[in-house]
Amino acid sequence: MSDDKKGFFERLHPLWQGINLFRLVVLNVVFFVLLAFVLGLLWNPRPNVPGSTVLVVKPYGAIVEQLSAGGLTNAAGKIIGLDTGPETLLKDLVDAVDMAGGDSRVKVLLLDLNGLTGAGLVKLQEIRDAVIRFKKTGKKVIAVADNYIRSSYYLAAYADEIYMHHMGLLLLEGYSSYGMFFKEGLDKLEVDVNVFRVGKYKSAVEPFLRNDMSEEAKEAELKYLENLWETYLQDVAAGRGVKVETIKNFVEQFPTRVKEFEGDIAQAALKAGLIDYAVSRDQVRDRLIKLVGEDKSTHTYYQVGYGDYLEALDRDAERWGDNVHKNAVAVIVAKGNILNGRQPPGNIGGDSTAALIREARHDKNVKAILLRVDSGGGSSFASEVIRRELELAHKEGKPVVVSMSSMAASGGYWIALASDEVWAYPATLTGSIGIFGIFPTYQKTMAKYLGTRVDGVGTNKLSGALRFDRAISPEVAEIIQAVVDKGYKDFITTVAGARKTTPEKIHEIAQGRIWSGKDALELGLVDRLGGLEDALKSAAKLAKLGDNFGVKYFRKKPGAYDRLIANLFSKITAENGSTAVGGQGNQPLNPVNNMLRLVNRQMQMLSQFNDPNGLYAYWPYSVE
Repeated sequence: MSDDKKGFFERLHPLWQGINLFRLVVLNVVFFVLLAFVLGLLWNPRPNVPGSTVLVVKPYGAIVEQLSAGGLTNAAGKIIGLDTGPETLLKDLVDAVDMAGGDSRVKVLLLDLNGLTGAGLVKLQEIRDAVIRFKKTGKKVIAVADNYIRSSYYLAAYADEIYMHHMGLLLLEGYSSYGMFFKEGLDKLEVDVNVFRVGKYKSAVEPFLRNDMSEEAKEAELKYLENLWETYLQDVAAGRGVKVETIKNFVEQFPTRVKEFEGDIAQAALKAGLIDYAVSRDQVRDRLIKLVGEDKSTHTYYQVGYGDYLEALDRDAERWGDNVHKNAVAVIVAKGNILNGRQPPGNIGGDSTAALIREARHDKNVKAILLRVDSGGGSSFASEVIRRELELAHKEGKPVVVSMSSMAASGGYWIALASDEVWAYPATLTGSIGIFGIFPTYQKTMAKYLGTRVDGVGTNKLSGALRFDRAISPEVAEIIQAVVDKGYKDFITTVAGARKTTPEKIHEIAQGRIWSGKDALELGLVDRLGGLEDALKSAAKLAKLGDNFGVKYFRKKPGAYDRLIANLFSKITAENGSTAVGGQGNQPLNPVNNMLRLVNRQMQMLSQFNDPNGLYAYWPYSVE
């Protein structure tokens, strides 16, 4: 058959075959490129530690007791330019500094504080203690940042040399506690927020009931914040080797000093003795080259980041206690909001955290359990599930010790009640012993803005009583308030039993009021003041282990997918200069991000909470 007699599609057939072949070739090439990329990420050769090197400790984002789940979110956020909340694990920082102290290859510890956006004072104190231990070996500690904010300067104060960019900023804000209040907006939307609570200081629900903070809440907040600020000033002054008044005067007279130096904050800080050098980045690099030598391939000083350093030592199993000691103290981290059920890392699940405690309880090598708490609370039900699991361990003869981090308030205090000892730092935020329930209804909103109304019938007064689109009935309100009252009574009774006192005496210091760890010790809410290491030694002593004991962290092990995402994120961070002096600086003034973060945090309180009884022991404010 001649070509002119072939049909149209028959003539296109060879062309289509060619296109299809080309498509298959391209897809195969793309597939194998992606496969090679993924395999490259999974195959991560052990980093090299130079014979004379600087250990670069550069925390990025917030310093936390436990990394939150969602590595993909963080990685994707960095790729598209959104800050989704990067975190640095406290344990990694402390372990790296401690190991470097005894490593002859590490000559200098560099605290690169450009990426640190925030950390609770308690966590900063843990890192400070590690830095002090490092300095006792006779090695030098250098701090560098383009800009210093309160948290980064705290660590810098313990360095032998503090470098700041000559165009940099040093801003030591005092501590504050502010929240958004939605009463006027909710009234405009005609949302009925039905609140049930016990305790005049239980301020978790105030944002939905008021347009401002109550005087009772301000009283409790300010007392704690003043204690926190005084501790900060004393610590920084001690680290820097100056008087407290020197730091305090610099902060209080900051506008005058900035004007005096014609806006040159670096020179003002230098004159006040808060920093040692106001220089450019290359001058810091030259100083470090002088101390450890120059890497000719990179034209900078020999260095290793703390993450690579830990990986190079290949001591992950030892650090986490996976090589089980026959006499071990189990450490379980309880960080984040307390929620019912199983929760990912970064939140405390009633079921998932209890399962870790149960695993430790049945481990024959575990002789004592230490619960590390960093939480403002949450579900009362989940808190009790966790407390009960610790109580069972205690009844079986395993000592239980609680170590409070920056915060162990409300439900975070509840889960500490089945213990032999409770340790806190002077700056720990704790207490807030109170209960609340909240049930918003939207029937007026729907009627006004959507023209929608709800009507129907039920077999009794409770039928349909908990619909969000109907007004709550007086009978149901009475029931909920009675349940809340009982929840509060159970709370203070449990506290009284644990602290060997009476519910009446606990009520006097409860009612939702927060306390510093120092005040909590005086009030009998905690037993001792000290850090994680102190609590670990005490747990070993209670178990009669002497000095020969191991430490095993019970945690959810990351899977291959999690490791892949974490590895990808670490490589992205490294490509953006995570171990170089300078790079992405901290941003103390970012109003848009801060506003969105605050709104999101307060809205999450309602969206996350899932207590089956609707009862919460929670403290909502953050310390800024």
